[in-house]
Amino acid sequence: MPKASDSRLKCQFLNFHLATPFVLASGIIGTSAALMLRAAENGAGMVTAKSCGPEPRAGHPNPVAFDFNGGLLNAIGLTNPGAAEEAPLLAETKRRLQPLGVPLLASIFGGTVTEFAQVARTVAQAEPDLIEVNISCPNVGDEFGTPFAGTVESAAAVTTAVRQAVSCPISIKLAPNVPDIARIAAAVVEAGADAITAINTMPGMVIDADAGQPLLHNKVGGISGPALKPIALRCVYEIARAVSVPIIGTGGVSTGRDAAEMLMAGATVVGVGSAVWYRGVAAMQQIGQELVTFMEEHHIASVEALRNRDQL
Repeated sequence: MPKASDSRLKCQFLNFHLATPFVLASGIIGTSAALMLRAAENGAGMVTAKSCGPEPRAGHPNPVAFDFNGGLLNAIGLTNPGAAEEAPLLAETKRRLQPLGVPLLASIFGGTVTEFAQVARTVAQAEPDLIEVNISCPNVGDEFGTPFAGTVESAAAVTTAVRQAVSCPISIKLAPNVPDIARIAAAVVEAGADAITAINTMPGMVIDADAGQPLLHNKVGGISGPALKPIALRCVYEIARAVSVPIIGTGGVSTGRDAAEMLMAGATVVGVGSAVWYRGVAAMQQIGQELVTFMEEHHIASVEALRNRDQL
């Protein structure tokens, strides 16, 4: 059974009533029903499965992750069993989460617009509560391999295709390294997105000066953890002023104070990923306790009141 959460953490996301505002981010222990259940039992109001695509992927060779003291750099490489194998896992996970009242988000990616729609239809058979659409992967149909999140047109095209393919709510996961993230957010909402997940990791590199080479086998990886938080806050702030749909604010939230900042920036709920690496599976429970302490110190009665408190 889940550990009891403070009633002040209750909130709403779309039509879902959540015990806490914390969402297990995709790629963080979202690989089995048992692990996702543990996240739900330890403070997650919603959980996101690891991203799946049209075909199985082995991912990149080790080393694939490195703690550079300011955060994490990872290049896992979208390791997944493929959508057809993922669907039964999602169905089993949803069955185990339902008694706890914790919604399940599937996460998908593709190399073309058509693949996104195909993967969405496949995972929708498992009836996840929401599908998160990771458009930060490269467009293999593009001569230059530009990520779908990189332009208004490609982001909207994927959103339209997935919206037409499934009936459940969809959240589009945006990338931070774009010129105008608010404009892209507005475009995907117009194309049918029910929510926005902001943001994905930021590309970066760490070099071992003694060895004279990058530390990751893939050379470049995604930056997450504390180093990403200022970028995530800026992106969420801009998106919240451009659209009216709910936002899953994700990036560098490791403490209750971090969560308060993300909510004040405009997030509806708060994604938690790297904190699980640093603090263990109970990270969201601990962050929740810290957030309640912050709210008590500032005489804030609820997550909703905290969100509406921003005067930025």
